[in-house]
Amino acid sequence: MGVSNAEPPPQVGEGKAKAPKGIWIKCDGCKDILYKGEVERNNHVCPKCQRHFRIGSREWMRILLDPDTFQEMDARLQPLDPLGFVDSKAYPERVKAAKKDTGLEDAITTGVGTIGAHPVVIGAMEFFFMGGSMASVVGEKITRAVERAITSRSPLILVSCTGGARMQEGVLSLMQMAKTSAALARLGRAGIPYISLLADPTTGGVTASFSMLGDIIIAEPKALIGFAGPRVIQDTIRQALPAGFQRAEFVQAHGFVDLIVDRRQLREVLTKLLAFFAEGRVTGSQ
Repeated sequence: MGVSNAEPPPQVGEGKAKAPKGIWIKCDGCKDILYKGEVERNNHVCPKCQRHFRIGSREWMRILLDPDTFQEMDARLQPLDPLGFVDSKAYPERVKAAKKDTGLEDAITTGVGTIGAHPVVIGAMEFFFMGGSMASVVGEKITRAVERAITSRSPLILVSCTGGARMQEGVLSLMQMAKTSAALARLGRAGIPYISLLADPTTGGVTASFSMLGDIIIAEPKALIGFAGPRVIQDTIRQALPAGFQRAEFVQAHGFVDLIVDRRQLREVLTKLLAFFAEGRVTGSQ
């Protein structure tokens, strides 16, 4: 099955017109060449094999929230270089390059909006900013989002797409695991729902902290979810891993994920969940 409503890619050669750059993309799942506009209209899901492409944090807001309801918060928070970290490149240079590539100050976008007319506080990690790594700014913005949810008594939704903690901030990045978990404990005591959405990949310190603490945990199909990667685990234990190990379906079968939801149905599912939680709050107050 090809891509509907799209002409085949133009041939490039003598006497042939060149295809405009960026019009076609290759699916890593089925290896088909796809018309980019068709994929974007399909919420960045391959129309042939249903592979979910990675998307940026602002695109997550567009897909999940009601149109024109998103208000960004804490957008100006910027990372420092507390350790003077240098490997092949100085940390500030890496941050500068990531800012240029994404237009963001760090690896998460947070704010408020509505889903199905239900007010929410929301955050989405940006994988294209240093692999969506969690460091001081990410932890601070998540904590502020939690506090905002408590103050407004609005459900919290966090989208994880990350390689884990950011090594360039050392122990300060690891501290964000405890910081975000403690904030979510306060959210739980306040009786505010937290929905965690896991995209591909969700690994490392994020998996070991806030992403797995949701009242409802939703994963996208075939998302990689785990702490260490499967190759590291296999090399460590020197045993073959089960088929599908650490993919969303495997993780759900072992009780760590509640739902697996296609991206194209996420807003509908979230609307139903938010309506359920809203009804519960009304019932509980009577």
